[in-house]
Amino acid sequence: MTVAARVGDVVTHYRARAVLSHPAFCGLERAHLGVLIEELADPWLGRCGSELRERRGGERKRTAGAGPDHKLVFTDSVLVTVIHLRLQMPHAALAGLYGVSRPTVTCAIHEIRPLPAVRGFAAPDRPGIRLRTLADVFAYAEAEGVELRIDGTETQVRRPWAGRPGRKALVSGKKKQNTAKTATISDGSGRLL
Repeated sequence: MTVAARVGDVVTHYRARAVLSHPAFCGLERAHLGVLIEELADPWLGRCGSELRERRGGERKRTAGAGPDHKLVFTDSVLVTVIHLRLQMPHAALAGLYGVSRPTVTCAIHEIRPLPAVRGFAAPDRPGIRLRTLADVFAYAEAEGVELRIDGTETQVRRPWAGRPGRKALVSGKKKQNTAKTATISDGSGRLL
């Protein structure tokens, strides 16, 4: 790889991050996005370290810094995950924006996606309250007298390989497609809980 190609990759990642961090894409002001990234950094580092240690069966055998590099840094992984969850943008489209492969984006999303759920979701107009479970959402709604709206949708997902263990023979819908079912809960003003 030439130096010009590496510089081009850096410029591409910088531009992609600058554009995708706009509130129109990620739905968060840049200051709030920065706070989210700071809050998720420590749990992510702890999770990565423990997963690697468990996979290796012990402590690191190579020197620090050896092994494959992350194609997407942590900040980009969080941004890609937020945009995917908000806009349901395909992994291939996000990969094209960052100049990486689709599996790289998929891996980044799978690493980051569980972290906000553990952190909990902020209750609207109630700083300091975090809703972590469905029971928390219903308890909050009952205590505050909030009317809940529950909405469900299906998003088409890639079909697993034929003969793969655990693959269900049935598919949903008229078009015979595999889908992921998603339910969202919002308050009377349309704010997501």
